[in-house]
Amino acid sequence: MKAENLKFNLIDSYLGLLENLSPDNKLELISKLSDSLKSSKKPTEKNSDKSLDDLSGAFIFDKSSDELIRELKENRNFNRKIKEF
Repeated sequence: MKAENLKFNLIDSYLGLLENLSPDNKLELISKLSDSLKSSKKPTEKNSDKSLDDLSGAFIFDKSSDELIRELKENRNFNRKIKEF
């Protein structure tokens, strides 16, 4: 998923949470958001280009990927109990 799509999905999620707020609460939220924009620093060009791709390779592990996959599969627990009708 691209960073732009993630941003829009996040904004839509927030809007879904906020649609049930009263008009007074929405105005208070707008005021606080405006204040935070006034006091925050503008992102530098260096920071604005960051994405999730920049985090690749951040997970350092001594085992190979095959060993890790095998270990994860061995430690799975399935406790589904199916009831008969």
